[in-house]
Amino acid sequence: LISSVDPKFLNLTKVDDQIYSEFRKTFRDLKIDVLDPEELKSEPAKEKWRPFCLRFEGVVEDFNYGTLLRLDCRQDYTEENTIFGE
Repeated sequence: LISSVDPKFLNLTKVDDQIYSEFRKTFRDLKIDVLDPEELKSEPAKEKWRPFCLRFEGVVEDFNYGTLLRLDCRQDYTEENTIFGE
């Protein structure tokens, strides 16, 4: 699905625009092209991520499931370039 549709036209939920807007408000300075694991998994990061995710409880099914993320979006999924975000 992801490779057959231009990502700018792909919506995974009915509230994708709201999620992205809230994400950018909460994580203004987070670089998303090359992720720093510390910005995702440190205790201060978790203190921001938990409330962000909880905003979508009851709005998005499986709102608190983890996902595999590429640390560098320009590279493929490899063991070195992948982190599990929960």
